[in-house]
Amino acid sequence: MLLASRKNFPFILINNNNNFPPSSSSSSSSVTFNKIRPPPPPLSPSSTTATTTVSVLPLMAMTTNGLSSKLIRSFTRRVNSSPSATTLTTPRFRSAQRTTINTTATAILPPPPPPPRTQPSDNIDQHEQQARDSIFDFEDTKGLFSSVTTGKLIRSAANLNLAAVEPVVDLGVWVMRSRLMQVGLMREMVLGTIKHTSYEHFVAGADLEETGRTVKKLWESGLRGMLDYGLEHTVDNESCDKNALQFIKTVESTQSLPPSSVSFVVVKITAICPISLLKRVSDLLRWEYKNPTSTHLPWKLKTLPIFSESSPFYHTLQKPSPLTAEEEHDLELANQRLINICNKSIECNVPVVIDAEDTSIQPGIDYFTYSAAVMYNKGQKPLVYGTIQAYLKDAGERLLETKKAADKMGLPVGFKLVRGAYMWSESQLANSLGVESPIHNSINDTHNCYNDCASFMLDEVSNGAGGLILATHNLESGKLAALKARDLGIGKDSEKLEFASLYGMAEAMTFGLRNAGFGVSKYLPFGPVDQIMPYLLRRAEENKGLLSSSNLDRQLMMKELKRRMKAYVGQGLVETENQFKSQAGSVVKLN
Repeated sequence: MLLASRKNFPFILINNNNNFPPSSSSSSSSVTFNKIRPPPPPLSPSSTTATTTVSVLPLMAMTTNGLSSKLIRSFTRRVNSSPSATTLTTPRFRSAQRTTINTTATAILPPPPPPPRTQPSDNIDQHEQQARDSIFDFEDTKGLFSSVTTGKLIRSAANLNLAAVEPVVDLGVWVMRSRLMQVGLMREMVLGTIKHTSYEHFVAGADLEETGRTVKKLWESGLRGMLDYGLEHTVDNESCDKNALQFIKTVESTQSLPPSSVSFVVVKITAICPISLLKRVSDLLRWEYKNPTSTHLPWKLKTLPIFSESSPFYHTLQKPSPLTAEEEHDLELANQRLINICNKSIECNVPVVIDAEDTSIQPGIDYFTYSAAVMYNKGQKPLVYGTIQAYLKDAGERLLETKKAADKMGLPVGFKLVRGAYMWSESQLANSLGVESPIHNSINDTHNCYNDCASFMLDEVSNGAGGLILATHNLESGKLAALKARDLGIGKDSEKLEFASLYGMAEAMTFGLRNAGFGVSKYLPFGPVDQIMPYLLRRAEENKGLLSSSNLDRQLMMKELKRRMKAYVGQGLVETENQFKSQAGSVVKLN
């Protein structure tokens, strides 16, 4: 969800940089999916990537001083005076082959040829068949951006085009890390510039009130919001207590918003448990998994599987000492904070999703997540969702083991599926220790793992309890998942599937999935400018250049703006002609 350092803000987020090494002939993953979707084609400058991250533009203010404000207002008023209406129809569903996972295999087998699509029968014409087999219609930009005002479209296109210029991003990162930020006037100028550019585009608001207005606008356009307060990692209990209260206030704020307009509240365990304690817990959990008979953890609650045999264990090379009495007390406090948040979530009827981090502390995060899931997930719909990072080689095995254990316990489980965002730091650590990286050897391996995990979970939730969040900006993954969900009859009303993407990103994909009848949420980080800027800065530094290769949004936005401009000019000519005819008619009558 998700950045390449321990402090990185982990979303959803998903890093699809092309910085993977070339594909190898074999993989060390021990998961084989018997039904593998055709792998996405090699990435090209026009292809989108999974959950593209945000760029910081601290020195480039987007202004319209060079344009006539009167023309802009007139243009916006004319074009938005008669928005087009898009009619959504529920497609017919077809049966889909079930996806299975074979954990006894030791390598990812080459994908078999894709099964042929159902051929049109006599009573199904070719047009209907094509409609059933398609998800996105990027030719119809009018329908795609029907809910976006012209002013918003202009600002979005301008910000995305500027964010795609790598030298601008590099300059912004340099300024933010320089001593210039220690000069009061310079700091105010930089933060002010950022607030009206990248912050305004990628952040939902400074507080819950502003974020609530953003949620309402999304709701009116057929989308929902995932609320995420932009908190940094904590080191002491006092900060953890404050953060827990902020999460509770975030949950409470959903009660003043339209029902169901907020799909999830995002919670970071790193904000309610000190990082040092998370590392200690992770070390002890790893050691217990490898030495179950000689390790006793008296503080451990009932949970779901956290590891698989292929999980990385090199973080813990020596037996860790037991938790001290003070550490056990702090762990109990952290557990109670999560319990308080979950209790408020039950009261407000809004589920929570726990963000992922890097592998050094992820076992501790999964421990908190799954122990809360055991406690709170009941019936058909999960209250607590965990996160699976598909760029990890053990992702498929861990997903399977956790799902099997939950089924055995009769628990509905929910997962947010992302690609991952700590690729650089994970590889650096593995290289420094002389061990194999936990990250897939190529980007296509990550794509395949993501698509196969999504297919597996869609099969599972279609036949039973549970939920799935597909956090991606990758068009191919979105299309494959949407087609399968349609085949399985998983629609918006089922509440079992939610597509998600960052606020301000992947707009074409977002609206395309919405128009196809699926539930779609935007990931909404919010907080004061100075607090949220480290998040934006890290995303820019770790993913610079990513926006420049993901130009679909920019292309479609410019296409729609040109269409609206032509419509504006054409409407003006028609009005002028009608006015001339009216005046000419009046002259004739006077004569």
